[in-house]
Amino acid sequence: MSINAKVPEPLVSVIIPTYNRPEYLKQAITSAVQQTYQNIEIIVSDNCSPENLQTLVESFADPRIKFWRHPENVGMLNNQMNAFKMAQGKYVASLHDDDMWNQDFLAKILPPLEANPNLILAFCDQYIIDAQSQINHAATEENSRSYQRDQIASGIHRNFQKIGLVDKSIPTAAACVIRNGLINWDSISSEVGGMWDLYLTYLCCISGYSVYYYPEKLTYYREHEQTDTMLSGRRNIQAKIRKAKSEIFCYKIFMEDMRLHEFHSHFRKLWLEAHTTLGIGLMLDQQSTAARSYFWQALQEQKFNLRTLTALTLSFTPQILTKKLLGVA
Repeated sequence: MSINAKVPEPLVSVIIPTYNRPEYLKQAITSAVQQTYQNIEIIVSDNCSPENLQTLVESFADPRIKFWRHPENVGMLNNQMNAFKMAQGKYVASLHDDDMWNQDFLAKILPPLEANPNLILAFCDQYIIDAQSQINHAATEENSRSYQRDQIASGIHRNFQKIGLVDKSIPTAAACVIRNGLINWDSISSEVGGMWDLYLTYLCCISGYSVYYYPEKLTYYREHEQTDTMLSGRRNIQAKIRKAKSEIFCYKIFMEDMRLHEFHSHFRKLWLEAHTTLGIGLMLDQQSTAARSYFWQALQEQKFNLRTLTALTLSFTPQILTKKLLGVA
């Protein structure tokens, strides 16, 4: 080997799980294909969309793209994990089918990981865009403040439990590159559900490795009517129920992990709030008896909570009146 021979760039697996959003998917794939860092494989995992997306994917005529279509809908989490398990790269990065990356996202995020084998991941800040792909500058700044990314020092963070699990600063689903081979994807069980990204952060927190923060905004997170965040509010009762069940499962694990002991009270508070949220969802789904068990448990675990007490009281009122009081169609 020549002394001047260039060391080959490591392969990065770009994971794009998708379901029934062809126009957004096209933009997401485009942002991956156009990365200035070229040694990538792009794994598009289709969760059995009504419209077969193979033609769209093939239109890119890029041999780096691998397309997988499930013969039946396996759920959001299984589709995501299936794509992670297919990854052959030294690094993996999740790109949702409605989000996008700057052209230099990978080129800027990878060097710290390559320079330091003790890093499990590197992450950056992100822009918030709307359904038309326009940057919402006010929402972008609010997002950075809400997740404390405007306060994080650039560089390596050895103990990042607060950053990752309390402030939730690490966008593992949208603006993060992870060293492959350190996470057992099978350890992310079905109960984790839509909280998979926070649970993945948890696994990274307890890994013994460090993380790197690159403070520039290098990705675009899309807020629109069909995101899980939007659906888990009042407009979709089943999404609300699923989200609350996932929160109860995850926060219980965090509470019981002695490595996170200093944040126990924080996770316990969120765990109790999720009980009330689940109870409200079940109540709106005409499962008042089941709902009350979650309200009672939440009340027994804390001295007083007006939201929980009000919800418990409403569970004894007629369904149509309950929905009117809660403003649910």
